[in-house]
Amino acid sequence: MSVKKVAILTSGGDSPGMNAGVRAFVKTALYHHIEAFGIRNGYDGLIQGDIQPMGYDEVANIIQQGGTILGSSRSEEFRTQAGRAKAYQQLESRGIDALVVIGGDGSFKGAEILATEFPALKVIVLPGTIDNDIAGTDYTIGYDTALNTIIDAVDKIRDTANSHHRVFFIEVMGRDTGFLALHSALAAGADDVLIPETHTNLEEVANTIKTQYKGKRSAIIIVAEGDDAGGSGDVVAKMKSLLPKHELRSTVLGHMQRGGKPSYFDRYLATALGAESVLQLLKGNNRIFIGYQDNKIVVHSIADIIDKKREISAEANTLLKHMYNQH
Repeated sequence: MSVKKVAILTSGGDSPGMNAGVRAFVKTALYHHIEAFGIRNGYDGLIQGDIQPMGYDEVANIIQQGGTILGSSRSEEFRTQAGRAKAYQQLESRGIDALVVIGGDGSFKGAEILATEFPALKVIVLPGTIDNDIAGTDYTIGYDTALNTIIDAVDKIRDTANSHHRVFFIEVMGRDTGFLALHSALAAGADDVLIPETHTNLEEVANTIKTQYKGKRSAIIIVAEGDDAGGSGDVVAKMKSLLPKHELRSTVLGHMQRGGKPSYFDRYLATALGAESVLQLLKGNNRIFIGYQDNKIVVHSIADIIDKKREISAEANTLLKHMYNQH
């Protein structure tokens, strides 16, 4: 069956580059004479029928914008069969043949269940999350921009840390994975990094600071929010007795990591994946995940990638060991 009408939504946490993905999806659909629709506010908007036609005007001048012009949500109603039935009815009533979802693992699970319950609907998912924790792709939309945001913030904090001879523990996002923490620490030249993938021994962290602080005006430690020792505030509270002669400070970067203009790479990645989603639909493919591995676009079934987390690479683990004496 040919695809005549397609829709796209963004779901879960926003990430820089989502707009570039929406733009590429719409422009590619229109090129192939397919009607394109945008669904506002994620799965909640789908259930409510907040679905609008999208043309060239709707995606003009959005590639440089952070966040998502479509809006996003985490929908509790969509978790129910009744909610998904409402969502499908909204698509069916408009004659929409296919749905593309940009989001994370939770969004993918919802899309896969929807496709299972309503097999007439074609579903494709694209990885959009700053955490870079999705299997089946080397990079997720928004990760590169978030890394650059963190590095810029760390560089600025180092200025005041040097001025006052302080030790800063800087908390970044990452409840379950430490990709943002590890790679920003390496690129920003942090003195240590605490991530969920490794057990944190605070005495060893204190010894590292004592050793490396000599002759230096400051120290920077990056802390993933999901580290087993806690966030940066928790770590500072625990470290005071271990470093009584040092001035310790905690900084939580928070949601600023989600914002900002997307980097070149995130714009390119989102554009490539957004366009590819339409091309895959034209090939008749369904229930697939489109990612980017080894510098090329790859396709996996959604079922093969959900509930799987990316692991830190062997190369990154080697750097973790050599740069931070972690085993």
